Formats: sequence, structure tokens, C-alpha cells
Amino acid sequence: MQRDPALVRIQEAVALWSVGQVTAAELVSLGCELLVAGFDGMNLAMLAGVHARNADEEVPDLLEAALDDVGLRHYPAGSDAGLEAALSIMASRVLAGRMSPMDLATWAHSTIGHDRLPIAERLVDLDDVYDTLEYIDMTEQDLDNEILAEARRITAIAGDSGSSTHPFPTS
Repeated sequence: MQRDPALVRIQEAVALWSVGQVTAAELVSLGCELLVAGFDGMNLAMLAGVHARNADEEVPDLLEAALDDVGLRHYPAGSDAGLEAALSIMASRVLAGRMSPMDLATWAHSTIGHDRLPIAERLVDLDDVYDTLEYIDMTEQDLDNEILAEARRITAIAGDSGSSTHPFPTS
């Protein structure tokens, strides 16, 4: 089943917001986009009505209920579930050619770090390999290929509807 693009955009933004990659004001704008696309709900309208200058204070209190209005998952700021969803989104961007493998590994290393999220550990370790390429028997292309393989693995896990990393509700 094809998902509405506005729902996909806000679900991705919520996951990225939970790890500090999207602003609360952007979530307000996406809430407005959902209303324009025909989605409804009192909580969604309240989210969409937040003034951008108050977004950082008000959005955290409104977001979960607004997402419930449209059947989307909430990721609390700093949560492992949000990290997993954000990782899946970033891995998907690499596979779609919208982000380089090196940028994915660097993002995972700086955003997640070592020993925090088992699904990301290999990717974080591969970022360290970039610093040693001149000393090992591996090319940058070999490393990029390993990162692409990790991106495929991560998105396959996230695509498993039984997985907790799935960024979108199944229907």
C-alpha cells in the first residue's frame, strides 16, 4: 500500500528530530502540511498552530498526541528507538544515492557513537577505518562497498515488520 508522502515526511522528520537532526519548527511546518493534505485531528491542529518561535518549548508536549491523530509512531528525544529509526532513514538515503557511504558512517559515529546501539556498531567501526586506509590493504571503494552492505542490512532489518526498528507503523 502506498503511503501518503506527507505522512512519510513527518514520520522521518520525527525520527530525525529525536536525534537532533530536525528542528521543532520543521515539525510544526510538517504538521501544517498534513492538515493541507486532508489529515485531521485536534492535536494535529494544535501542533500546526504553534508559532515557530515557541516550537522548541511546545512541540515536545504536543507531538505524541498529534502523531496519534494520524496513526504515526512517536520517538522521544534521545531514545534508542529514535536512533534506530533515524539510522534506517539515513541508510535508505545512502542506498538511494542521496548521501555518500562515508557520510553515513561519519553520521553514525558522531550521532550514535560506539557501544550504544548494536545495529549501528559495525557502521561506527567502519568510520574508524577511513582514518587507517593508507596503512591497510583496503581501498576507499572497498570500504564504501562494506558500508553499502551495512546500509542494506540495516534497512532490511528496519523493513521487517516484526522489528522494533521499523520507522513506520504497519497496516
